[in-house]
Amino acid sequence: MFSGIVETVGIVSEFVHGEESVAMIVETDANFSNLENGESISVNGVCLTVVESNDSKFRMDVGTETLNKTSFKNVKPGDRLNLERSLTFSSKISGHFVSGHIDQVGQVTSIEKKPGEVLLKFSHPPFLDPYIMEKGSIALDGISLTVFNCKGNSFNVSIIPFTWNHTNLNTRKIGDLINIECDMIGKYVYKACENLINP
Repeated sequence: MFSGIVETVGIVSEFVHGEESVAMIVETDANFSNLENGESISVNGVCLTVVESNDSKFRMDVGTETLNKTSFKNVKPGDRLNLERSLTFSSKISGHFVSGHIDQVGQVTSIEKKPGEVLLKFSHPPFLDPYIMEKGSIALDGISLTVFNCKGNSFNVSIIPFTWNHTNLNTRKIGDLINIECDMIGKYVYKACENLINP
């Protein structure tokens, strides 16, 4: 479980395809060291397992299902990835509960830089409509954000300068894919109401 508050940005140093998976090695700074083998890490919003690490990099194995369902299918060496350790009982939750299980991949359709913020617009598959609510929470590449202007299978987010400078959003271009995880509480509420209406 994660909170959607990015701790640091890592850089892909190797992305090696095997027969049924990919070995991804990510370089990071000293503040994100002391990882344990088997530890869960949010990598661009995807919950992955550390299989090997040292003070400057760590390796994870990415399976075929994850490659097919996330933006990792387009990852290449040099790409910047948002990183967050899993929550502990003493963790401060400044964002919202994020599971690291991606619902679908969206696409950047607009980037507008304004004084004090950057407005980004994303398209998404129609089946996500019930789970993306005006002023609701969403995780985009593992970043906890608030959505608005939800219509026509698209939504906007407003990015403050701190988030813009401390995540990989500042490398995004129109047409780029982004991992979407809708608010899990909203999904549970929707499912419960659906079951009441259609028992």
